[in-house]
Amino acid sequence: MLENPHHLDTGLSHFLMIGSGIFWTITYLLILRRGYLDKTYGMPMAALCANLAWEFIFSFVHPHPLPQLYIDYLWLVFDVGILVQYLRYGKKEFPAHLSGNLFYPTFGFSLVFAALLIAAISREFNEYIGIYAAFGQNLMMSILFVRMYLKRNNVQGQSLYIAGSKLVGTVFPSVLFYLYFPKSYLLLLLYAGILIFDALYFYLLYAHVKREGQNPWRRW
Repeated sequence: MLENPHHLDTGLSHFLMIGSGIFWTITYLLILRRGYLDKTYGMPMAALCANLAWEFIFSFVHPHPLPQLYIDYLWLVFDVGILVQYLRYGKKEFPAHLSGNLFYPTFGFSLVFAALLIAAISREFNEYIGIYAAFGQNLMMSILFVRMYLKRNNVQGQSLYIAGSKLVGTVFPSVLFYLYFPKSYLLLLLYAGILIFDALYFYLLYAHVKREGQNPWRRW
């Protein structure tokens, strides 16, 4: 279990939580917008399942303290919107060599498994605010965004503003939990990994749009 020997100013803590909430909310809204415009989904399936499970668990099973609880509620609503886009458009990207009938069972199993895994991580580490699960799945998400771009070889459902908002939205809680737990080498490794893959994703999108002769900053 993480132990926090340091006292952190409540105002600073709330500022960092709210900052994370704002930029991740922007990320979700931009994903929804690009998904609507491009008629696709903008979050990889495994990442979406992990997000939905984490937000549900820490909204209703092990509720976070305020103001994070309100942020969890908001994120859950937006992720449900992204879920609708995935279920509507995701089937066309389901592997052609597999039966299309497996699309919905695969998603359902992944969602349930993600919830069980997050619950097990909390129990294993005796940590019921979701820090390990959050940063672990955030790293997975950062890697999967890079993979999604490489697999599609286009920027459908994606933009620099999505990549940038995710990066900044993760820096806020990384700073927060570093201040709380500066000696957690596992968390430090996760912070670094997320930042590296988020920066790589940002660069890949920027380079792709530039190669197409467009202004990357005008696509949002």
